[in-house]
Order: sequence, then C-alpha cells, then structure tokens
Amino acid sequence: MSIFKWSGYLTFDDFFMNKLTLTLLNTLKPIFELYGNIELIIAYSGGLDSQVLLHALSQLKQSELISNKITVCHVNHGLSENAKNWQEFAKIECDKLSVDLVIKCVNVQAKVQQSLEALARDARYYALKTLRDNKSIVLTGHHSDDQSETFLLALKRGAGLKGLSAMSGKTKLGQHLLVRPLLSVSRQEIENYAKIHELSWVDDESNLDTCFDRNFIRLQIMPLLRERWPSINNTINRSASHCLGGQELLDELAKEDLTSCKASGKSLYTQALKALSSARFNNVIRFFLAQQDYLMPSTEQLKQVRQQLQASEDKTPQIKVGQCVFRRYKEQLFITPDYKDISDWQSQVNLSEGNSVVYLPDNLGKLTFTNQLAQEHVQPLICLPKLGQKVSVRFSHNNPNCLPDFRQHSRSLKKVLQELNIEPWQRKRIAFLYYDNELVAALGHFICKPFMVNNTELGWYIR
Repeated sequence: MSIFKWSGYLTFDDFFMNKLTLTLLNTLKPIFELYGNIELIIAYSGGLDSQVLLHALSQLKQSELISNKITVCHVNHGLSENAKNWQEFAKIECDKLSVDLVIKCVNVQAKVQQSLEALARDARYYALKTLRDNKSIVLTGHHSDDQSETFLLALKRGAGLKGLSAMSGKTKLGQHLLVRPLLSVSRQEIENYAKIHELSWVDDESNLDTCFDRNFIRLQIMPLLRERWPSINNTINRSASHCLGGQELLDELAKEDLTSCKASGKSLYTQALKALSSARFNNVIRFFLAQQDYLMPSTEQLKQVRQQLQASEDKTPQIKVGQCVFRRYKEQLFITPDYKDISDWQSQVNLSEGNSVVYLPDNLGKLTFTNQLAQEHVQPLICLPKLGQKVSVRFSHNNPNCLPDFRQHSRSLKKVLQELNIEPWQRKRIAFLYYDNELVAALGHFICKPFMVNNTELGWYIR
C-alpha cells in the first residue's frame, strides 16, 4: 500500500473559492432544497477522489455551509492483501474529521464471463444501497476523467445512447439518490485540491494493472489522446452530455408508448407492441426493463422477442434475456424472473409440535400451518389429516379431478387452473397440499370441498 501526501500553502481564497468546493456546494444546494436535511453517505475507498470529497464536505460542514449528517461507508472487497490497511486508514481519516464510519465487508467471487471489476462494483453499490432503510444521498467522487473513461468503455462495447451517456450526475440507488457532484471537475483539479490541503490517501495497486479495461484506457489511451488533442476530456464529456440529451428524448417517447402498451406492472399488450416500428419497439422494451431493474438486452435478443410475437395463438413462446424471461400469453408479453425448475421439490409437514412452518423454494416464501386465527387468514379451515396420513407440500400433480370450493362440479386440475386464468409458468409454482397422494388444496387459490370444515378443533389454517 502506498500513501501519498502533498504539501503546500493554504490561503482563505483557495480554501473557499476553488472550483471544486463551489461545484460541490452548487450541486448539493438544489438537492437539499428538495429533500431537506437528509443524511449524506460518502462512498469512500481512501483513494484520492473519495478523500478529496470527504475533506471538502467536512470543511463545508465545519463552516456551517451545510448542516446534513455525514456518514462515510468504506466497502472492504477483500481482493487485495492491503484491504485491512485501507480499512484502518479509513478509520484514522474519519476520526480526524469526526465523521461516522461504517465498514461493509463483501465477498466477491470470480464468475465465468464476468469481469472481477464489474462484480466488485456491483457488490459495492449493493452495500451502499442496503446501508440505510431511510432515503439518503449517496455521494461518489467520480470526476470528468472517469466520465471520459466510461464513455470509451461504452464505445468499445458498441453501446447505444444510454451507454454513451456514461455516468449520470443523479440516479436512483434503491430507495436512495446516488449523486456524483464532481463530474465537471478534472482529476488535475482534484489533485490540486489535495496538494493545497496537504491530504494523504491510499493507492490501490490494481489501478496499475492494464489487464483491466478501465486502467488500460486511463494509462495508455487517454495520455495519447490528450497529447494529440489537449481538450479531448472536455469534448468527450460534451459528447456524453449530447447522448444523455438524446436518451432523455427517447425516454419521453418510451413513456408515451408504454402508456398505450402497458397491460399491468409486468406485462404489455402484444397488439400495441406489434403496431410500433422496430426502433420504437426496442426503445419501449428497454425502457420497461429498466423500470424493472433488469439488464439491457442486445439488439439481436430484442429482434427474437419481436419475432416471437408473431407466433401462432396456441403457442406460449418464451425467450431468456439475461436475468429475465419474456413470455407471451393471451395477447400479452410478460417479463418475469428466470424461475428455477421446482417440479421435483416436496416437503413433509410435521404436525406433532403445534405450528409447523414449511420454507418454499425459489423465493416463494413460507407456509405456516396453525390452528390460531389471524387477521390475514382468508382461507377457510382445512380438516386435519386422518391418523397415519402423511401430509406433504409439492409442486407436481398427476392432473386429478377435484372439486374446488368455488365450483359445483368436479373438474380436472389443469382445467381448473385455466379457469382461474393463471399463467402457465405460474401454474408450475403453485404449492399443492396432499394427504397421502390425495389433493387437498392449491394453496393460495382454492381448497377442495371434501376437506373444508367449520370446527376449529377439527381443522387448521395455512398462511
């Protein structure tokens, strides 16, 4: 670990009137007017950028130019042998400035076809997002040089306007607002601030590893570009700003199209989608996915989705795109998570100890079997099993005939689920209650009439 320190002479004008401090204050002022005395959380690595951000904010606080509570969050990725030293450095610096420090340790595991840099970034943002339950302002030290690197990385990937917009000055991070107040400030100006204020910071040795694309751009590409075109950083940032303006126009159009296409929170009308041009179709789908916090699909994947809308009506095509699946059903296009196959899952229910809890797979929650009435009970009582009967919960069935509580006549289970307008993929995620091998209930949907009782001593509730 290297620790750098600048020495220099500090004047009153340098202290208060430099561009960095004024930029920081002018960026935060309208946010405070909107959100009031909201907590500020600094994403702090201990490096130059976050150290300058911490110091500048602390000086504004001490000068009573801001009154917000400041909390520093240091994320320990555990990827470097110096990680503990950086954590200790963060503690020392926060103690100097009398600022609260929260340490978040994350476990970053290498994955196939995913860069370690991206995985570490995702873990870091998740740690920041989950730091507070209440809305806060999360601040990072990204500057204009970072913006240029991000633009070139997006250009290398063949990104569209959204990617080429690079980093936004303000964006959502869960319930928080993520703000990058120094995007108009250059790295040189940040270094000058650190020199004037005699700041120390840590240097991550991985920043010199050009195996990482961002480091390659920073250390080898940008110096060449600046040598040829000294103002290249400003022009790249201007191009990113133009792309952002174009993306904002596309978002406005997507909102209009979404109004006419949206069927529910997770589905779109296929006829309305088919009426759109290919470009507007891609635009509204990307916009809809962004609202659901899904990764953006490629142009080729969107082409496949559009083609599947033309499949015959008796088909229910589905296309996996990243972490989600597009599914067409009854003239609607649904976007769902990529569900696991849980058809072989089952669990025995033990009734010998009063209340019994069964934890369901694939984030489906839990079932509580109890004889105690609670406000959330909406189902009637289910009769207790006979002595010796095995009680189980499964997701599979052999299509038995059943008599649901809402019907007068028996019908096959498949037909009953169709009557209830349950989407085909959700039918595979219904927990069925069995006594031995006899269907008792499709939990959350119906109870078979032969198993309904009114006497609490003879039955139980399931919530």
